[in-house]
Amino acid sequence: MMKFMLLFSRQGKVRLQKWFYAIGDKERKKITRELVSVVLARRPKMSNFLDWRTFKIVYKRYASLFFCCAVEENDNELITLEIIHRYVEILDKYFGSVCELDIIFNFEKAYFILDEFLIAGEIQESSKSKVLRAVENSDALQEENQEAEATRSILEEFGLS
Repeated sequence: MMKFMLLFSRQGKVRLQKWFYAIGDKERKKITRELVSVVLARRPKMSNFLDWRTFKIVYKRYASLFFCCAVEENDNELITLEIIHRYVEILDKYFGSVCELDIIFNFEKAYFILDEFLIAGEIQESSKSKVLRAVENSDALQEENQEAEATRSILEEFGLS
């Protein structure tokens, strides 16, 4: 089971973090700081897997972002690497060639996509098209609500509600 996922830049700035177990805020910050420095210190030709504390760390760099997951000792690293890759593919399809700025300015969508894809550190839906369909349906619903709200405010402005 996945314990947490971190997305961070080459400069060490955390762009997204999702924790799948209860842990205090101080400990989260300490883990994040330590793990980011450990991963950034590794050379590009080194393995994407490492043993760290009581976790196995699986990470992959895509452009300027590192996708890093901590899993239990007995979990398969290659499956975790595939989960990271699948998440990046889904982000790519949604944003059209995802970049760090997409994550920064649309972090709520990145979290929503992750929540549609993973629940409690396990894959909920492996189909990219189903995850994207759920996100697009949510976008459409949000757009409808915004249009209804705009119409309601215009009617109220003219005293017609």
